[in-house]
Amino acid sequence: MPAAGGPKPPRLLLLSLHLLLLWLQPAAGNAWTQTGPRLQLSHQDLRNSSAVFWGGGVSGGYEALLLDEDQGWLLVGGKDHIYLLKPDRLDLPTHTIHWPAAREHVERCSLAGKSLETDCANFVRLLQPFNKTHVYACGTGAFHPQCTYVHLGPRVQEPVFMMSHTESGRGKCPFSPREPFTALLTDGDLYAGTSVDFMGVNAAFFRTRVQSSSHHHIRTEDDHNWLHEPVFVGSFSIPDTHSPDDDKLYFFFRERAAEAGQWDKRVYSRVARVCKNDVGGRRSLINRWTTFLKARLVCSVPGPSGVDTQFDELEDVFVLETKDPQNPIVYGVFTTSSSVFTGSAVCVFSMASIRAAFNGPFAHKEGPDHRWVEYKGRIPYPRPGTCPSETYDALHKSTRDFPDEVVLFMRQHQLMWEPVLPLGGRPVLTRVNTPDTLKRLVVDRVEAEDGPYDVLHLGTDDGKVLKVVSVVRDGRDPEELLLEELTVFQSPTPILSMELSTKRQQLYVSSELGLVQLGLQRCELYGSDCAECCLARDPYCSWDGQTCSRYFPTSKRRARRQDVKHGDPWSQCPITEYSPSSVAVQVVFGVEGNSSFLECSARSPQAELRWTARRGESETPTELLQSDGRCLHMKRGLLVQRLEATDSGLYTCASHDHSYRQVLARYRVHVIPNHSLLQQDVIPNHSLLQQDLALNQPGPQVLGRTAGFLGQSPGRGNSWPLRTLLPKSYKELQLAAAPGGLSADEYCEQLWYREKRRQQKLRTLKLRQESRKARVRRNNPPEAWL
Repeated sequence: MPAAGGPKPPRLLLLSLHLLLLWLQPAAGNAWTQTGPRLQLSHQDLRNSSAVFWGGGVSGGYEALLLDEDQGWLLVGGKDHIYLLKPDRLDLPTHTIHWPAAREHVERCSLAGKSLETDCANFVRLLQPFNKTHVYACGTGAFHPQCTYVHLGPRVQEPVFMMSHTESGRGKCPFSPREPFTALLTDGDLYAGTSVDFMGVNAAFFRTRVQSSSHHHIRTEDDHNWLHEPVFVGSFSIPDTHSPDDDKLYFFFRERAAEAGQWDKRVYSRVARVCKNDVGGRRSLINRWTTFLKARLVCSVPGPSGVDTQFDELEDVFVLETKDPQNPIVYGVFTTSSSVFTGSAVCVFSMASIRAAFNGPFAHKEGPDHRWVEYKGRIPYPRPGTCPSETYDALHKSTRDFPDEVVLFMRQHQLMWEPVLPLGGRPVLTRVNTPDTLKRLVVDRVEAEDGPYDVLHLGTDDGKVLKVVSVVRDGRDPEELLLEELTVFQSPTPILSMELSTKRQQLYVSSELGLVQLGLQRCELYGSDCAECCLARDPYCSWDGQTCSRYFPTSKRRARRQDVKHGDPWSQCPITEYSPSSVAVQVVFGVEGNSSFLECSARSPQAELRWTARRGESETPTELLQSDGRCLHMKRGLLVQRLEATDSGLYTCASHDHSYRQVLARYRVHVIPNHSLLQQDVIPNHSLLQQDLALNQPGPQVLGRTAGFLGQSPGRGNSWPLRTLLPKSYKELQLAAAPGGLSADEYCEQLWYREKRRQQKLRTLKLRQESRKARVRRNNPPEAWL
């Protein structure tokens, strides 16, 4: 992995070369392997299920969310409004505070050329807990940021829910409603990464004392080596040691990389830190950070010959707390700025690797061309970036006591030389050349039967929520399990915020259109038997002996069956394969030289359908391959083109999911010779056909039902005139030469869509005729006839 500096080959050439090598050598890694979701639900499916949609807001722009698990309330910040909701039931009555921008600020914003609808209003961007009864809120104020204190009262059942005085929000909240920023209120101090001017050019990382009469604040230096066109993403308070004097504030952002060159507009992702007890310097860096350090975050896919595919732009960060408060796990969502391909990735970082980068060598500019190299000179004492603490150094109790040598070094050396690499050296999830881009992330650690798993809930830029689990086994590369893909909002819209409630097992997702409450699991939709529940490999779900339901680690019921790591139903379920004889045989007739379609679809998008045919009673079944030329494997079944007399036989469709095989459909195909059509003959009553059509025999011995041509039933009996067996649309399935160069799947989709439209037109015509008759009856009542 290249360090912060040094010559690099042209980036576009490396990416092109790497992608070419990846396509030519797919065995180099499985990071590009993408499978469909195990469960895919549309917006209407969610509305008909347990999802709760909140549409009581009148503003839009619901980006700020604040959840209090203990008090039982959820605050939502929108345009000119703050809403108080109950997290258990979003559809209950809502308490609202109307907080518009001042009229003079709206007029000034409009005169500056901003839009009255999308810019010149008070968009609430910040909601942070201040104490047990108050929340600190900030809004854009029509490009004039302002903040206030929202009083909730001691009991949420009877909330006060009112605002107190307002104050300036400059350095706490951005001017623009669309500018990314980060803010965290801790120990009475608000740490915020935002711009401080109308144009959004002057951006810095601030610390401001909340509810203080003094306006003292500390910020980063106005220098491109400190921050160069930053886009702030997240901020978190993470202790480094057991001493509170050593507590640090970590914030994540992306910026234009200064070490990449003056004319190179490459973007790098960063993690930076400052000491909480930093009060600035005495003679230099007055009211400026004296402990500010930053390092590069790398999220890349290793490729052949040491060429990595970089995901440079950080979009969101989630810090997953563990039993050790000093060592949480950092999850990051990254996108690529490449013009060669589009994609997103999720990388995981440890605090140990982040601290190692900050404790490593510094980057330094030297030489006539000002190249970035590793600094190998003498490092002053105390080490730059160290927090002042009486425990370690009694001489330096404050940053104002630091020697001038330390402060001068910090002014010129903020960047660390070593980058922070992800755990495992690669992403745990990649999505390449997909129509959506990952934007938001929350992570839930779930205890499963075979250990803990981190379940990723990801929001996209088109209104979807993905549920993903990364499984590591046997020292292989991580296996990506896409469990769910939920289309949350009716119209494609970016996911703005996501809040996770582990106590209530709920996920709250917001966008410009509203707020949605989603359960973390939908176990009942995975299937109705043990094998399907086990194959889902969802840590939330297990087979309880009767249904697929939520898994509880403390449950002592031995009937619980779950295998997330391998998804092997053979080891978990007593019966893992249906007997083929239990699946009904459908009879299908086809004409020699024409085509026949056998319908069969997998219950899971991740399962593979395989067809076998036994063309004679004594012959063994043979698998029908796509390379045959006459057999087209489609999503909804098998299309046999140009039927031959030897194609008669028993066709079996089975789904294969890992090591599990399940028979889904069986067809008895009878091919009618062409000369029989000319003779206007009937189908002969040979013994095999009589066996297949034993429909009038009651009891469990009945194995099949007549399907007729292409799944249509011609009626009961042992023989039928051929005229009744030829539907009008039969010729439409002769796809050997589909018009327009369409594939078989596309052509069949057109046919099905055409039939659906025809039925809709018939229904519409019928409704119009009935409406016309009713109108005539109203205009001509019976008494008017006399």
